[in-house]
Formats: sequence, C-alpha cells, structure tokens
Amino acid sequence: MIIPAGLLFGAFLLKLPALCRNRQDILLGAVCGLLLMASLVFLLAAVPTIAAINRVTGVANVAAPVVYSVLTAFSGACLVLIIIWRGGTTESTRRTSRICVVSYGAVIIALILLFLVGEAPEERLRDFDTHYARTPFIREMIVLYLLAHTAAAVVTAALCWHWSRRVTGELRAGLVLIFIGYLLNLGFDGTKLVAVAARWAGRDWDWLSTQAAPPLAALAAPLIGGGFVLPLVTQRLGIGWRTAVRYRRLGPLASRLTGAAGGGAPGVTIGPWASLELRLIRREAAIHDGIISLRPYFDGTVRDEVHARALALGHSSEEAEILADAAMIAAAGLAHEADPGRTVLAGDGRCVQPSTRADDLVRMSLALRSSPLVHEASRRAALSDV
Repeated sequence: MIIPAGLLFGAFLLKLPALCRNRQDILLGAVCGLLLMASLVFLLAAVPTIAAINRVTGVANVAAPVVYSVLTAFSGACLVLIIIWRGGTTESTRRTSRICVVSYGAVIIALILLFLVGEAPEERLRDFDTHYARTPFIREMIVLYLLAHTAAAVVTAALCWHWSRRVTGELRAGLVLIFIGYLLNLGFDGTKLVAVAARWAGRDWDWLSTQAAPPLAALAAPLIGGGFVLPLVTQRLGIGWRTAVRYRRLGPLASRLTGAAGGGAPGVTIGPWASLELRLIRREAAIHDGIISLRPYFDGTVRDEVHARALALGHSSEEAEILADAAMIAAAGLAHEADPGRTVLAGDGRCVQPSTRADDLVRMSLALRSSPLVHEASRRAALSDV
C-alpha cells in the first residue's frame, strides 16, 4: 500500500507547482485534490497506519470507518470530477454533481453511525471485512462501503468508456486509463463481496479479501491518477513546446529590431528563472516597440520592389507580403544604424507599416533568417547607406 501511496503523492507534487501558478484552474485543482486523497487512502489502508490509528485513539478497529469514509469520499469525488469534466458548468451538471456529493456524504455519515452502534472489540488489521462479515451493524457498514464503491466504479467506468469513443488524442488515452483502473476497482469490490458472502454461507474464502483484492486496488489507483493527469500534462507540454518554438522563431526579428532600434526593448527586467511564457511576452513586446521606433525608416519603395520580385518568382500574394515586410524591416534597421534619430519618413514619404499580426511576425522572422530576397534587399540597403 505504501508504494501506490508514494506514486500518487509524487504525482500530486509534480502538479503542485502548476496549481500554484494557476490557482484559478478548477479542473487542475480538482485533479490535485484527487491525487492527494488517493495517496491518503493507500496511506491509511496500510497495516502500520491502521495499527497506529487504533493505538492512538484507543478504540479497536476505529481505523476501519476512517479508511472506508476516505475511500467513499474519493469514489464520490472521482465521479463528480468526471461529470464536471465531461459536462462543463451547465445547470444539469451542477445538479448531478450536488446529488453525488449529498449521496456520498450520506453514505459516509451512515458508515460512522453503523460503526458506533455496532461492536467490533477484537482488533483485525488485515481481515476486518471477513472477520466481522456476520456482526450486526458492522456487517451493514462493510456492505454499504463496498456497494458505494462499486456504484461509483460502474458509473465512472461507463461514463469514461462512452466518452472515450467520441474523443481522440491524450484525452481518450486518459479516459481509457481511468476505465481500466475502474475495471480493476470492480475486481477489488467483487473479490471483497465474494469473500464476505462466503462468510455468510459458512465458508472461509478470506484469501480473496486479504490477498487477491489489495493488488487490484494497488494497480488501479496509479492508472486512475495517471488517467486524470495525462491530458493535463500533455496539454501543458504542448503549450510549452509551442511557446518554445515561437520564442526561438521570433529570435531573428527580435534581434534585428531591438538591436537596431536602441531602447526598443521594454524597461521591465526579468530574472534568470523567469518562465518561458514571460520571456515570450517580453520578446513580443520588444518587437512591437522596435517596429514603432523604426517607423521613420520604413521605405515603401523597398517594400514594393521585394513584393514585385516575390510575385515574379512564383510566391503567393500572402508570402510576397511577408517577404516585403521582412525586407523593409531589414533595410530600416540598417538605415537606423547609418542615420539614428531620423524624424522624416524614408523613401517617397509614404507612411508604410509592416504587419504586426502574431503569425506574420513569426513568418517575417523566418524570412529574415533564410530568405534570399530579404538578404539581397539588406545588401542593397547596406550599399546605399555607405
């Protein structure tokens, strides 16, 4: 039990920094809560922990309703999370979620009351379920928690299976993991119920409860936790990858603008441990400031010439616009170096402006790095400034 508890708690710790950065992310918070609760279930279900709870409280077997209550809460929370995850924030979803919360809350209260009115004087660390399977009130407590856990497993598995057939990618992979995990949970519940029923019939099949069921639960928990985490992790990795690619691709344009238009970079400084997202925002701000600083140097003639040559070489109209803007920026940067402080518009005096759309900036940056047309325009601009 300690190993799955450690794995689930490790997953919680991995997601905790993301939760601290995005406290408004309700889904991420719910997943972190579930991971923490799942690790707590396995920690409490470990034999040393059960013995410690009984010893500290001085009540024999009081750990049983504690473990059953936490497990029931975890089952209900998983079901609520799946309902919200699948249905969003509609009134129907909120109503269904409230019903689940109230129902499983009532089950937990019933578990505690049944233990209080029942009698379980002999401490049983491993075989509590089967040992007290025929004890009044304790018997009902055992069956109630198993049925509540089974119901949550059946409903959650069914929801995940039907949902997984309508989605693709990481979300489907996560749902399949959760589905498999809950199938194993059903195996756990089934073996426990069979062992309890065997006791009712006067047979001793306790090994099903003490030996067969625990490994099923130990394998199910990481699968369920991984299923919830996988879509969030892959989504985050995808965002991080796209951010890194965009940051790198904007490098040539940022270098040209911030280097040529001195003072174009924002005055806000960032530390060496600043996130890549913050660095990207700063680079994009520097590019926009650089474009503003170079406005008097933008030459419409340079732009028109490169645009015409790009069309003649077979580039599309959109590609020609990008190449023309990139060439104009390159020429403007060189003109700024040769004549800083200009206030009169360049060329024929037309007020021309390159595109500042996000995707266009990336494409212009790539053109600055690799386009022969842009490089040729830069060479001509350098010679004219000599």
